[in-house]
Amino acid sequence: MATTTVVSAAPAAATVATVRSVQWGAVILGALVASAICMVLLTFGAGIGLSATSAHPYAGASPKALAVISGLYTAVTLIAAFAGGGYVAGRMRMPAAEELAEHEFRDGAHGFAVWALTLFVAGLMAAIGAGGAVKTAIQATAVVAGGTAGGAASNPQVTSQISTSPTDYAVDRILAPAPAAGGQAAGGQAAAAAPAPATNGPQAAPSRADMVAPVNRIFAASIKSGQLDQNDRATLVAIVQQQTGLPQAEAEKRVDSTYAQLKDAEAKARDAAEKARKAALITAFGVAATLLIGAAAATIGAAAGAHHRAERIAITWFGSRRFW
Repeated sequence: MATTTVVSAAPAAATVATVRSVQWGAVILGALVASAICMVLLTFGAGIGLSATSAHPYAGASPKALAVISGLYTAVTLIAAFAGGGYVAGRMRMPAAEELAEHEFRDGAHGFAVWALTLFVAGLMAAIGAGGAVKTAIQATAVVAGGTAGGAASNPQVTSQISTSPTDYAVDRILAPAPAAGGQAAGGQAAAAAPAPATNGPQAAPSRADMVAPVNRIFAASIKSGQLDQNDRATLVAIVQQQTGLPQAEAEKRVDSTYAQLKDAEAKARDAAEKARKAALITAFGVAATLLIGAAAATIGAAAGAHHRAERIAITWFGSRRFW
């Protein structure tokens, strides 16, 4: 009696069917590896950067050189971290038998998924941190505002004391009292003007606080237009004479010098804003380029890891074929 042996291939087919196209375990592991590599290397780089700086003047690396080196080191670190995470994901992925025609694309897609997941988690953490920082800033501002309001209730000059805008500084300079030893002209005019408040009463002359707002408006309008109008200049000269007792020539000289200093401060502020804009622009393009190169590195790393997995190429660590 003949015996026929039938070999069934159902278990193998069942095993192949259980392999998914996207294996999130390998992707998550690759993202964790990329994050760990990035954290370690950035911490190491921060230590090197702190050792290159100094609190003493003319010591250590210059701020510009330190910024350039830090940017390059951060870019190289991110690219290396994404490449390492993609390599681990590609090597840990278990391909199915029927995907031989598309295994290269799927390996690279797992590396790209590592890059995307890492950026998503990093962006989420940054958003949470920024939200906490904004909340803390709002609470601190409310506390400071409450304290300032309480102080202003007892001392109305508090709000003017804490103001540091360029126009307020110009007001302080232009309404500064005349020097005690300013000469016979200033002294004589001040002496002659002294009895006037006593005879005319409180309506003799406005106080300095009454003149701050008009002077501020004149300065703001002149900065916006780019020049000091002659009528505004005459008004400022009259205010200076009235508040300080200076002769007209000295008052005109003070107005012109204060306006020139205000224009110089405004130009410096514009230059600083322009430098900050250019730095932010370069930083944004640099970060975008680094992230795009990181995506390519993660994809190439995943393909390399898949190739080593298929060829059974072992990686030697310090003379050992084990991972650790």
